[in-house]
Amino acid sequence: MSTIEPSAQVTFLTDDDGKVVTWNPACATLFGWTPEQAPRHALTELVAGEASWAALAAAGGGHLQLRMAGGHEGAATLTLLRQYDALGRPQGWSASILVAPSESPDESERVGNTPLARVVDLLPGTFYAINRAGRFVLWNDNLERLTELTPDELAAAQVMDMFEPRERALAAENIRRVFEEGAEVSMEVNYVSRSGRETPMMVGGALVACNGGSYLFGMGINIARRRDKERQLRLSERALHAASNGIVITRCTGSDNLIEYVNPAFEHIAGYTASESIGRDPRFMAAPEFDAYERSQVRIAVAERRAVNVVFRNKRKNGELFWNDLGITPVRDEYGEVTHFIGVLQDVTALKERADHLEHEVNHDALTGLANRTLLWDRLEHAVHLAQRHKTMVAVVLIDLNNFKTINDTFGHQAGDVVLKVVGRRLSAAVRDSDTVARMSGDEFVLVLVDQPSLRFTLRMAERLRRSLVMPVAFDGNEIPVGASLGVAICPHDGCTPAELVRAADMAMYQAKSNGGGVHFFSPEMRSASEKRAALTNRIRNALEHDELFLLFQPRMDARSGKVRGFEALLRWRHPEQGVMLPASFLSEAEESGQMIDIGNWVLDQACAFVHQLRQLGYTGLPVSVNVSYREYSQIGFIPGIAARMQQYGLPAGSLEIEIPEADLIRNPGLGRDLSAQLHDTGVSLSIDEFGKGISDLSFLRQLLVRQVKLSKSAVHDIVAEGNGSQLAKTLIDIGHNLELAVVGEAVETEAQVDFLRSHGCDQLQGQWFSEPLAAEAVHRMLDQRYHAQ
Repeated sequence: MSTIEPSAQVTFLTDDDGKVVTWNPACATLFGWTPEQAPRHALTELVAGEASWAALAAAGGGHLQLRMAGGHEGAATLTLLRQYDALGRPQGWSASILVAPSESPDESERVGNTPLARVVDLLPGTFYAINRAGRFVLWNDNLERLTELTPDELAAAQVMDMFEPRERALAAENIRRVFEEGAEVSMEVNYVSRSGRETPMMVGGALVACNGGSYLFGMGINIARRRDKERQLRLSERALHAASNGIVITRCTGSDNLIEYVNPAFEHIAGYTASESIGRDPRFMAAPEFDAYERSQVRIAVAERRAVNVVFRNKRKNGELFWNDLGITPVRDEYGEVTHFIGVLQDVTALKERADHLEHEVNHDALTGLANRTLLWDRLEHAVHLAQRHKTMVAVVLIDLNNFKTINDTFGHQAGDVVLKVVGRRLSAAVRDSDTVARMSGDEFVLVLVDQPSLRFTLRMAERLRRSLVMPVAFDGNEIPVGASLGVAICPHDGCTPAELVRAADMAMYQAKSNGGGVHFFSPEMRSASEKRAALTNRIRNALEHDELFLLFQPRMDARSGKVRGFEALLRWRHPEQGVMLPASFLSEAEESGQMIDIGNWVLDQACAFVHQLRQLGYTGLPVSVNVSYREYSQIGFIPGIAARMQQYGLPAGSLEIEIPEADLIRNPGLGRDLSAQLHDTGVSLSIDEFGKGISDLSFLRQLLVRQVKLSKSAVHDIVAEGNGSQLAKTLIDIGHNLELAVVGEAVETEAQVDFLRSHGCDQLQGQWFSEPLAAEAVHRMLDQRYHAQ
C-alpha cells in the first residue's frame, strides 16, 4: 500500500448517525478500509481514544488523533459539513480530513528541551515547585515580588511559613495529599509579604515526576478583584436580608428558572431554608390543583420575559397552602438579554379567607370529603415516622378505577362524580379509623394502612377493599359497573419514604391494571418494568423530533378486477437500537403517556401529503385510510384539524378515510353519531375496522354515515379450505351488504382466503397475499408499472 504524504486530504460522506456512506481509494489508502468494508462503519472508529459522534457533529469536527493504515496514529483535522436534499432537509454529512504535516524532529526537540526556568517567568501568576521537605526548588519572579523575598531567602524558606497560622493545618494536609495520594488541590489563602501587605490568592498544585524525583508544581492567582466584588455583593445581600417581603432571585436556564438567592423573609414565609431552595425551580412550591389560570399567566409572562403580578396559592414546606401575592420583574444584562427574574412575595393568607375554612380546603377533597394529596402526604409521613420508631409496618394501597373514563363518556360527568363519592364512602367503611383514605387525583385513591401485623393481614384488607368496590353503583335508573386495580407497597420492605412507597404502589397498580384488575403487591421486577416503560416513553417523545417515524402504504385491491382501489397508511418506527418496530410495540405506551395526539397529527399530515403526491402524478380516486384512536377523535379539534389539512393539501372529498374499530364507536354511541356526521360534512369517509370482532349493534351502525366495513382479522384468519371456521366471514359479508356497505377483507394471506372471499362477494381485499406495505416511492413504481401495463 502506498504511503500518504503529509498534508494529504480526503473527503467522504456519512449518514445522520456518522456511518460511512461513500469511500474512495484515497480514503482506503489513508485508513486501510477498502471501499467494500467501509460503508456502515462509524466515523468515530477512526478516532484514537473515546469519541462521541454527537459531540463531533455539534462542533463541526476538530483536531484529532486518527488511526491510520498500518496501525500507527497521526494528527489530523476533521471538518464536518451538513448536507441537504433537494427539499432543503438535512441529509447526512460531508467529512473532510486533512493530515497534519509532521514537524521537523530537530525543531520539536529544541522546543521540548527548552528549560522550564525560562518559561515560568512568562506565567501571569506565581509559579513554584516544592520538594517533599517543603522547600522551594523553583519559582518565578512573581513569587519574589509577592513575598518581597530575595532568591536566597526563598531558597532557604519553608513553604509553611507563607501561610497564616490558622491556614497551616489545611495547607499541610493538602501538601500531604499531593505527595502521598497524587491528588490535585487548591485553596484560598492570604499572602502576607515582608512589609505586611496582604494579598488574597487562589493557590493550588499537583504532583509532577522529574528525573526520578517527585515535586509539587503549583500556581497562585491574585483574587483581590473577586474579593472586592464579593464585598459589594454582600452589601447588596444585607439590603435584601433586611426586606420584610420574601425575595427570590432566579436564573434563566432554558425551560426552568433555578433559584440563586432567597432572603430570610422568604424562608419564614415558605418554610424552606436557603440551602433547600437554591438550585431548584420555584415551581417546587406549586400547588397545581389550584389557581391554574394565575399560574398560566406566570408561565406566559416568564416565557415572554416581562413583568407580572398575580395572587395564587403555594405550598409551604410543611404542606400547608398559603396565599401568595407575587410580583415578578425581569433583570437584563448589558446586552439587553433577560438573565434573571426577581420575585417579591407577600403572605396574604389572612386577608383571603378565614383560617378554619382555609385549613379544610387545604386538607380535604371538595367532591368526596376525603383527605386530599396534601393531607395524604402529611399522614403518610407521620405514619412512616411512627413505623420506623416502633418497628411496625405501614401499607400504602393505590387504587385506580377501571374504565372510569368510559363511565364519564357513557353516563356523563355527573354520574362519574356520584361513582367517586360512593367509592370514597365504601373505602372509608372498609378500613379502620386509624387508617387514611385519600383521593389522589381523578379516579385515583390512596390508602394508608397503619400498624400492619403481617403481610397476610394486609392481603386480607386489600381483598376486602377490592370486594367493596365490586357492587355496581346506582345512578338515574342505571347500574354502573365498578371495578378497580389495586397496587400495594409495604414499609419498610418496598420503601422508607412516602414518595418511595407511593411510587412502588403505583408500579404494582400498573401491573394489576395490565392483568385486568385485582390486587398486586410490589416486587423489584416491577421497578425494572417501570423504568423500561419510562425509557420507552422518553424515546417516543424524541421519535418525531428525530424523524424516526415513517409510514408504509398497503394497497386495497378490487376483488373482481384486481385493480388498486386505495391504500391504508401503516405506522412504523425506525428505532435506533431495536430496528423497525410495529405499532403494537409502542402505541399503547403512547396512549398511556398522552403522546398519541402528536403522533396521530403527524400521521394525518403524512397521509394527506401522500395523497397529494399521488394526485400530482395523475393517480386520482385512490383514497388513503388512517387508523385513529378514541383519544384522538374525542379531541375537540379533531374534525377542524382534518378539514384544515384537506384544504392545505387541496384534497377533494373522498380522498381520505378514517378507520375506527367497531368496539370504540359502540363505546360512546353519541360521539360516534356526531363524528360520522361531521366527517361526512367534511368530505371524509368513515370506515368501520375490526367488524365482527366483538359485540355488534346493527341498529346503531344503521345510524352512522359509514362507507365500508373491514372484516376482523380473526374472521379472515379462520377461513380454511374446508370446515365451519369460514361461516363467520360469510355471515359478516352478508350483514355488511344488507347494511348497503362495501366489505373489505384485510390480512389476507392465503389462496384459500382469497377464493372464499371472492366467491362470497367481498368487495375489496388487502393483505400480504397481494402486497406487503410499501414505501411511498415503491407505491409510485407499482402504480407506474400497472398503469403502463394496462
